[in-house]
Amino acid sequence: MASANPSFDDIVTTTLRGYSGKFADNVTNHNALLRYINEKGNKKYATGRSIVQELDYAENSTVKWYSGSEVLDVSGSETFTAAEFTYKQLNGNVVINGLEEIQNSGTEAVHNLLRSRVKNLDRSLKNTMATAIYGDGTGSNGKEIGGLQLLVADVNTNTVGGIDANAYAFWRNQVYDFSANSVTPSSGTIQTAMNDMFVETTRGADKTDFIVADKTYYIYYWESLQAQQRFTVDTKAAAGFQNIAYAGNISVFFDSECPAEHMYFLNTDYLHLRPSKGREFTPSKERMSVNQDAMVKPVFWAGNMTCSNRSLQGVIHA
Repeated sequence: MASANPSFDDIVTTTLRGYSGKFADNVTNHNALLRYINEKGNKKYATGRSIVQELDYAENSTVKWYSGSEVLDVSGSETFTAAEFTYKQLNGNVVINGLEEIQNSGTEAVHNLLRSRVKNLDRSLKNTMATAIYGDGTGSNGKEIGGLQLLVADVNTNTVGGIDANAYAFWRNQVYDFSANSVTPSSGTIQTAMNDMFVETTRGADKTDFIVADKTYYIYYWESLQAQQRFTVDTKAAAGFQNIAYAGNISVFFDSECPAEHMYFLNTDYLHLRPSKGREFTPSKERMSVNQDAMVKPVFWAGNMTCSNRSLQGVIHA
């Protein structure tokens, strides 16, 4: 069906094309964790039938002390394997019906209408991803990305990326369970749990660089610092994210999307967002409805959230 307004399609297409990169940037910058992952350079495009994430999980067994002409170990040493994740797909649409097209025939009117619709879609995409990164991949009948409740699970013997952590201990994240430790979570006990988790997720120079908590645990930690000087990490505070420092320079963030009574200790060097190239919140060609007087401009995303080292990630929960 041809548009009633000859310039209408061109205005819509040009406007959304100019906004294309902003969708992806706005989603990333809307969430502190996604921003961290992006700043680490861990938002890399995925290709192929599935998303393959290489892992570094074992020491090279050929490394040894030797003397003189002693025979060296040149046997094969498997230090890398890979986790395999499926693509998850997300879509949102800017929809303009025929009557709206007629009523907004002027160029400025079209731009105003589009700004409103695009702003609404942008907000919806941001909120959807902000929720999904804490999920376990079972939402929407298994169509959502596997977020922290999958990658850094309360029960750490789950299967992630096709690897059964029940069979392979290297693939288990760290867990501090208040109930299992017979401890009641409070402002008086939160730092003990945090200190324990920090030690468990530290391997030499590899350590937690990002902590995020729900309202309850965030307030517990905040209250535990009342007798001390509290301060935020300036670079993140400037970005608009509420945070308190832990262990000198590690940001503890509050996120309303974080599961209730959970605090995650994350090493973002090993967390990745893997979008499909060409499907990173990318507007597609407009489509006319076959049974309605409406034009649809779809925006698509495909990919998944992955992890390359679960043992350096941890969760505190009750």
